[in-house]
Order: sequence, then C-alpha cells, then structure tokens
Amino acid sequence: MPFGQIVIGPPGSGKTTYCNGMHQFLTALGRKTVVVNLDPANDCMTYECAVNIEDLITLDDAMEAYQLGPNGGMVYCIEYLEKNIQWLVDQLASHPDCYFIFDCPGQVELYTHNQAIKNIVRRLEKHDFRLACVHLVDASYCTEAARFISVLMLSLTTMTMLEMPHINVLSKIDLLEQMGELDFNLEYYTSVMDLSYLLFHLNERETSARFSSLNQVICELIEDYSLVGFSTLCINDKHSVAALLKEIDKANGYIFGA
Repeated sequence: MPFGQIVIGPPGSGKTTYCNGMHQFLTALGRKTVVVNLDPANDCMTYECAVNIEDLITLDDAMEAYQLGPNGGMVYCIEYLEKNIQWLVDQLASHPDCYFIFDCPGQVELYTHNQAIKNIVRRLEKHDFRLACVHLVDASYCTEAARFISVLMLSLTTMTMLEMPHINVLSKIDLLEQMGELDFNLEYYTSVMDLSYLLFHLNERETSARFSSLNQVICELIEDYSLVGFSTLCINDKHSVAALLKEIDKANGYIFGA
C-alpha cells in the first residue's frame, strides 16, 4: 500500500524546491522516498528524479508535432500520460515499499477544468495508492485582498475538482515580511476567518468599486463551502516541515498504518 503526495500549485509557488526539501527531510527520517516528475516543462530539477514523464513524452515534441503553444502542449502531455497510465503504474511498481512525491505542472487549468490529473489520481488509487494533495500558494498573496480572494477561489475550485484529501499551504512564509504589510494578523489568513472584513479593502479601490456586489457574493460563496484553510511552510525550517508532514501523514493515512 504505497503512500504519497500530489504536489501542485501555480508557477513560482515553490513546488520543485518543496519536493527537494521534503525528499531530503523524509530521507533523513529513514523513510524510503522517491520523487516522480510529472511536469514535462520542468527543466530545473534540483532533486534526483526516479520517474520522469519526459521518458514518455516531452513538451517540445508535443508542441512541434501538433503545432501547439506551451499551454496546449502541457495539456496534451498530461492527457497523453492519462491514456498511457499503465506506463506510470509500471514505473512506480519498480520502486516497491517507497513513499512517493509527485511533482506536478503549475498550469492551474489542469486542476480546475481538465479531468486528466483527477483521472490519473483515481487510477493510482485503484492500485492501492494512498495520496494527499499538497497545494502550494505563495504567501505574498496575503498582502493584497484581491489576490488573496483569488487564491481562495482557486483553492476551493481545486479541492472540489480533485476530490481527494487536500492540504493548502502558504509557502515562503519566512519571506512574508519582505513582501508587504498584512491588513490582519497571519492567523486570519490561515484560518480564513470572516471575509466581510476583506470587503472594505476590496471595495475601497476605485477600479473595483462597481464590483462591490460581486465581491460580496464571492466571499459568501467561499464561506458557504467552508472548506479552505491554510498551513504555513518555511522549507528551510525543519520544525515547519515536520509540522506540515504530520498533517500530510494524517491526510493520506500514513500515520495510521504505514
């Protein structure tokens, strides 16, 4: 019964850095861990990759063969992986008794509109994989009300789309003071408290004044679902990584019967 993490997040959220740091941390704990690269555009891997989607298909080949742009090529590569899922299953089977970290693409459409990633996860679950989704978000989004609301919508959409154990993470939390001043304390953002307090900051901008009703409805929608909350992470702080790992191990069940 293999356990693992599906690591997702927008470009620049620190997915590759996270995979490298978590791999080193788990290895130091004595947990046999391998990293699986599912991002065909990942050309700066800092970790040792055990399984690489580029051994199956590359982004350049997809773009050249079908005259696609980078976004269309990425979608094609992931859908091609979905159709050839047995290749991935066989590759993973060659690493028995391992804990898996899946480094996924940063294209958010793959988690909000396209079914390929969801279908890949469902297929792995049929092979007894116990997976949790780790959704990384740059902590700088907390410094502006509009950006934070957009991240909440993205997180909520992703959670309802993938339908799996899900942990949202504010990454690069150690750099937050350099990114700007927060309107509220950090706990307000991690717990996603009463969003009506953010409406003032959303509506005070002249460019968004005429959207005040829409802003209110969006905030009410997020609160009605009441699903989104955030953990924090400084990948260079072992205590921060350990605290997040405890949450992940509970989410995928590792702590209950690895």
